[in-house]
Amino acid sequence: MSNTEHRCGWVAMMGPPNAGKSTMLNAYLGQKVAIVTPKPQTTRNQVSGILSSPDSQVIFMDTPGIHQLRGKMNKILLQTAWHTLSGADVVMVVLDGSLYVDRPGAFDKDIEPLREAILNEKRAVVVAVNKVDKFRDKAKMLPLLEKLNTLWPNAEVFPVSAMRRDGLEPMLEYIKKHLPVSEKLYPEDQLSTVPVRFMASEVVREKLFMELRQELPYNCAVEIEKWDDTGERVFVNAVIYVSRKSHKSMVIGKQGQNLKKVGTEARKELQEMLRQKVHLELWVKVREGWTEDMGFMRLLGLSSS
Repeated sequence: MSNTEHRCGWVAMMGPPNAGKSTMLNAYLGQKVAIVTPKPQTTRNQVSGILSSPDSQVIFMDTPGIHQLRGKMNKILLQTAWHTLSGADVVMVVLDGSLYVDRPGAFDKDIEPLREAILNEKRAVVVAVNKVDKFRDKAKMLPLLEKLNTLWPNAEVFPVSAMRRDGLEPMLEYIKKHLPVSEKLYPEDQLSTVPVRFMASEVVREKLFMELRQELPYNCAVEIEKWDDTGERVFVNAVIYVSRKSHKSMVIGKQGQNLKKVGTEARKELQEMLRQKVHLELWVKVREGWTEDMGFMRLLGLSSS
């Protein structure tokens, strides 16, 4: 491509929870900008990652999983995802191919919220059938690919593995061709549009999920209350909010062991991310029913507007 053909645009990453959208975003960027855990609905905000090359700048928008769960927080997550879709140049649907090969019945339930929207989509659509590394016999994938081609004849389907970065390059080339001709919108060395403080809160939340696994209540959130990077060391004060008193002791753990582990792992990653020494303090506070408190969720940045 010549300079006049430089392409730049936005790609909305849509799909059911736990399909691997955040893993795919990180794989394309070659660096972590979105947290990844085995739990569904890990992503709560729209996180943008920027992939720059001499001929293009692709701005990926990772979104919360499309689902049919109830509750005010889940409503906000859905609004965030659909709001992101409205501003995209290319639509990417990420699906867990391994899940649908093993459990074909799960396909219709997961696809239902997206079915009509993608069918009527006029923009370029790519469907990433992810996690194909999880099964050896690739022939098992053929019925799923045929079903997708019948369901969304306007979409281009790509079997991929975000974890192993297999099949991502052909999909990226297809995406680039369907972006508008435009100069870059961000500096070449910028990887994300989200503030550093937000990324820090996400790192703490990821470590909570990973350290406590099944014991961690889904209703937890992290807010950075204080941030001071004026000295040789970055001082960070983060508050972990839980929705019930009984959850507080679960997060802290016996003699504070859980909280200590979370803090240690989060501090290590923050130091790598900031390339600077970090002093991290974690506090746990109870805010009963915060997942139904719209005002509080907006303060945490959980809003589509």
